[in-house]
Amino acid sequence: MKIVQILPELNEGGVERGTVELARELVKRGFQSVVISNGGKLVQQLENEGSRHVKFDVCSKNPLTVILRVLALRKILKMLSPDVLHVRSRTPAWIVFFANKSHHVKVVSTVHGFNSVSAYSKIMTQTDKVICVSESIKEYIQRHYDAKEEKITIIPRGIDLIKFNPENIDKIFISEFKKKFDLNDKFIISSVGRITQLKDLETFIKAVALVGQKIPNTIGLIVGGVRTDKQKYFQSLKILVKSYLVNIIFAGSQEKVAEIYSLSDVVVSTSKKPESFGRSVAEALALNTPVIATNHGGVKDIIIENENGYFVAIGNEKEFAEKIIKAKDLHFDGYNYIKNNFSLEQMVEKTVAVYKSLEK
Repeated sequence: MKIVQILPELNEGGVERGTVELARELVKRGFQSVVISNGGKLVQQLENEGSRHVKFDVCSKNPLTVILRVLALRKILKMLSPDVLHVRSRTPAWIVFFANKSHHVKVVSTVHGFNSVSAYSKIMTQTDKVICVSESIKEYIQRHYDAKEEKITIIPRGIDLIKFNPENIDKIFISEFKKKFDLNDKFIISSVGRITQLKDLETFIKAVALVGQKIPNTIGLIVGGVRTDKQKYFQSLKILVKSYLVNIIFAGSQEKVAEIYSLSDVVVSTSKKPESFGRSVAEALALNTPVIATNHGGVKDIIIENENGYFVAIGNEKEFAEKIIKAKDLHFDGYNYIKNNFSLEQMVEKTVAVYKSLEK
């Protein structure tokens, strides 16, 4: 089978990384794997691992260029002749919807998030098969779009248990990273992910400041890139850090994410918006690092309270601080927990089963 995945870009982010990981595993299983996107830093990895990348603008929401892009994608699909199209975002889903009218290729969508309820978002439920990354997402699309039960499959995002394995950590990187940012002998509280308002990093910063009053060697580590349109927000966070006199490091985007989780004492997710799955939560747990997260969305399927982490109400920095301190004493086998419930292998096998169910 030839599988074509389509998404806006191939930069950092859970959707992008999941696409590249699935593509790699499809190639290993003998599938032809193609990804269509507007490009990004993960393209080289994708191609090195055996997939083909077709650079095409399925990212822009400009209505003036839609017709031209639909026609262009129609030609690309004719050239590729795929067996299954797998759309991972709303704009690509709409372009595929029109471009595919003359080809009639079976289409799978993955609903990755709690998108605003609208006709624009409904397109993700109008495909032949719909994958939801958590029970919360399934309930959401059924409630708002009357999505049919027989079309839906819940497939949690899979964690790469070779990369996110305590035994495979790059200790040299950790040593150099700690030295670079003066992290030795520090109590490290980390937030990992792109810097956006939805991550509510203000609450993270305030919580770290409160923990620092109880644990003097506390340091907050914010790991994630900053898009051009988020620079103003980024600067506001720097001002907040100064006003609270809190020890926070903005480490930027990092490729060695597993090592970041491993060197952290606690990982925190203060997200205002419900996480559809909570990939960073599962990855951190695989490295045996406890996680404190806001009590909504897909993370509720992952964290076991009082065992590998805690839940906190949105924006409650005092409760976050209390739970961070409490999490210091948690000890658990996170690697095997994730292996048994959220492995990349189970994600791939279930996704392949969805593809094969569409074969004529």
